[in-house]
Amino acid sequence: MTSCWKWTAAAAIVAAAPSQAATPRELLVQAAFQTTDEDQALQLVNQAIAQAEAGLQANPRDREAYFQHAMGIGYRAKLTRKPGDAKQSRRMLEQYVLQNPRDPEAQLAIGGWHLDAIADGFLAATVLGAKKDMGVTGIDRSVQFGGDRAFFKGFAAMMHIRLEPKNVAVARGLAEQAARAPTPTPLDRIAKRDAEAMLIPLRAGDGKAAAQLARRLLPFGRLDD
Repeated sequence: MTSCWKWTAAAAIVAAAPSQAATPRELLVQAAFQTTDEDQALQLVNQAIAQAEAGLQANPRDREAYFQHAMGIGYRAKLTRKPGDAKQSRRMLEQYVLQNPRDPEAQLAIGGWHLDAIADGFLAATVLGAKKDMGVTGIDRSVQFGGDRAFFKGFAAMMHIRLEPKNVAVARGLAEQAARAPTPTPLDRIAKRDAEAMLIPLRAGDGKAAAQLARRLLPFGRLDD
């Protein structure tokens, strides 16, 4: 499948098994990391969007519902290749970051939005207005504000090496930290496991192989199977 407008951010959540009681967060993680079928992934994303919208109708100030709604729309953009959805998700994420500038999850989401669009090629980046410097700033701030958690360091490592396969040192440093970092949530454990896998090519100095692996481990990379 040709990738389009992937933004990692969105990965920001607790992995969970399929369940009627699954939250929008859990549904989006299942779609992004546990599903290999594109139609099933889209179904999960649409379900998450609907639940987030219901949450916002019940409480327009529900920050969690707003954030997951923004993420879900961005994921839908990736799966349906609709630039309108991608631009809407960017606007929503930018608003969220303005209100929560030190939220590492929000910074990862907006940084990933820019870098994922760039990774999808010149046309996607141009149409969507993606900026490399804004992407790097976002993921670096997520590491800065995210404390010692493996999640932020691990995903930053993958996005850095995907962006610059020759810059092995930066990605390796982040991956080494992620491999030693605490894992308070299931997603941190996923990030730590992925960082350990990334360290095999990174320690060998093989940035190209590490970048290829990162593309597979980042959201929806398994849909290429």
